[in-house]
Amino acid sequence: MDASTRPTILLLPGLTGTSKESYILHMIHLSEELGYRCVVFNNRGMAGENLLTPRTYCCANTEDLETVIHHVHSLYPSAPFLAAGVSMGGMLLLNYLGKIGPKTPLKAAATFSVGWNIFACSESLEKPLNWLLFNYYLTTCLQSSVNKHRHMFVKLIDMDHVMKAKSIREFDKRFTSVMFGYQTNDDYYTDASPYHRLKSVGIPVLCLNSVDDVFSPSHAIPIETAKQNPNVALVLTSYGGHIGFLEGIWPRQSTYMNRVFKQFVQAMIEHGHELSNM
Repeated sequence: MDASTRPTILLLPGLTGTSKESYILHMIHLSEELGYRCVVFNNRGMAGENLLTPRTYCCANTEDLETVIHHVHSLYPSAPFLAAGVSMGGMLLLNYLGKIGPKTPLKAAATFSVGWNIFACSESLEKPLNWLLFNYYLTTCLQSSVNKHRHMFVKLIDMDHVMKAKSIREFDKRFTSVMFGYQTNDDYYTDASPYHRLKSVGIPVLCLNSVDDVFSPSHAIPIETAKQNPNVALVLTSYGGHIGFLEGIWPRQSTYMNRVFKQFVQAMIEHGHELSNM
């Protein structure tokens, strides 16, 4: 395949994820089977990289993603360009698409296990069992990710206070919302929730969620908003959890999420032009 026109897929991992996550590696493998080029967006300070400035990342701020998209597109301007985001990566991608509308180099996008309303996500994750199974562990992961660069933040943020957080909401209140200049954590959560930008998405987007995902409770999934935007296809499964979607009695190899990803990117590259004629 000609390198200049070889389709390019940009992949966005989850909250503390990197290019080494198994779900990202599966998508890379499936893309390679189709002959496509993959680029993985690692958030600043992740995947072993040192921070050069006292700034991290959040799903409300799309500046880094915009820079990456335009850089990759400038390298291969004639290549079909798609993106797929998982969990927080999908939230970031949707916020970008909602802000920019149709004026993006991306031809299409897919998201998986997105948290649509962060207030609802936080309430779900703060239920006792969910806090024990997921919330506390993810909080420690977030603390570890910023503590590696502690020397960059000590003049800006009370890092001792951050390291005492017991939930993602407390971490965001003490670190993320402060880092990005929000007056309150509620202001940050409102700005970061992609549900209110879905109506402005201007390219074909497929969104896969499971209604039993504790990270994204079903009552907060914007079904009616998705129906009103012809660019958006919202796929809901009864089961699948968060980035799970395992199939069979003894789940092995490809998952439902992987199959949807492969079929969607292939369909958009081979038949995407037909959508404009519908």
